[in-house]
Amino acid sequence: MTADGWDTEVDVAIVGGGACGVMAALRAARDPALIVAVFEKSTREGCNAAISSGSLAAGGTRWQAAAGIDDSPRRHADDILRASGDEEWRPVVEALCAAAPELVEWIADTGYPIELGADMPRAGMTAPRLHTDTGRLGGARLMRHLRALLEAHDNIAFVDEAPAVDLVSHDGEVAGVVISQNGSLQRVRAEAVVLATDGFAGDQALVKEHLPHIGTPFYGGVSTSTGDGLAWARRLGGQVRNMGSGLRSGLVVVDHGTRVSPALPFNGAVLVGLDGERFVDEESKGYSSMAGILARQPGERAAMIWDATAMAATRESEMMRESLAAGAIHDSPTIEDLAASLGRTLEETERALTPLPGRRHLTAPYHLAWVTHGLLATQGGLVIDPYGRVLDGMGAPIPRLYAGGGTACGLAGPHSDGYLSGNGLLSAFGMGWIIGNGLAAG
Repeated sequence: MTADGWDTEVDVAIVGGGACGVMAALRAARDPALIVAVFEKSTREGCNAAISSGSLAAGGTRWQAAAGIDDSPRRHADDILRASGDEEWRPVVEALCAAAPELVEWIADTGYPIELGADMPRAGMTAPRLHTDTGRLGGARLMRHLRALLEAHDNIAFVDEAPAVDLVSHDGEVAGVVISQNGSLQRVRAEAVVLATDGFAGDQALVKEHLPHIGTPFYGGVSTSTGDGLAWARRLGGQVRNMGSGLRSGLVVVDHGTRVSPALPFNGAVLVGLDGERFVDEESKGYSSMAGILARQPGERAAMIWDATAMAATRESEMMRESLAAGAIHDSPTIEDLAASLGRTLEETERALTPLPGRRHLTAPYHLAWVTHGLLATQGGLVIDPYGRVLDGMGAPIPRLYAGGGTACGLAGPHSDGYLSGNGLLSAFGMGWIIGNGLAAG
């Protein structure tokens, strides 16, 4: 320990080695004069980015241009704000959407295979803008790639199994963090601290406090999402907003915990309740808002039904591969078999499969999965400015403190229904990009 009470000193201390933390480190370390340390709670437990689809939402990329798709960061931001209704958050949303095409193209230029997911339609998007890896292997592949890039930087230390337990501050300025490692506490002095500790969806008490309206959904996130950074920043005057909002999913397969593809409804799939009736226009809802609808259905579940054409269009996604491998999808060769699986008459089943105007008619053979609602991550978090600086009650930045990803307020607005596909990784990678670039620029 040094004479002034510190165990070690770095320029940038990043708490959390998920999407936001890793991106912030990679961008900040471009300045060779900066020593950057990433303190990760546990890579064994994973991060939300690693269990995500890995889909990167960006408007105005070179892949869109090549496909003749007219899109832009402004259009992207307008889509997000139309869904969320959260105009107060526009400066942050626009900053993230402006960064998105740059960061997606940068990731590709580091050797990661990216393509435009033209076959990945999503509710609320006025243009195809989800970008994915060419093998559709999901977020785990992306995080492995980015963490491997850390090794090329002599000025980055990635410290695993080293959870932060508190911030250190002096005279209202953040001075460093306290890390727990190998059974002992270490005080790390830093000129800047980045909180990328994720949200609080893994803490049942906090979820019950802030999101009592969602009931008791299946939890599909990681155990490390315990909202640690929120409490530390709030003690220093940091403010929070939209704490009742979450990233939910109405695509969780009952008794399996896997999910089916959000593209299924855009390929004709229908949802049928336990009473044998359709209850929603499936294309009109994103998977987060669909969770709330399913939570209100008898048994909090419904049958998602699709056919071979829809299966061919979606089966290569990581969600469908996982569901197929888990035996979560059931086949019905004929409509009579499907009626038996639903426990309904043939006439009731035929009525339920009647397509809405302009939609495709499903044909045998059929596929079925019973789906329910789940919580994947929270969307409420710290109030930040477009540079990622944590703001106090007067709207002033708390000196030397930054936040992004699930620790910061997300893009869904005050209600979970406002979440658009790709918002989570946009928040995480986008703010990591912005914060890291700012730190590198001094």
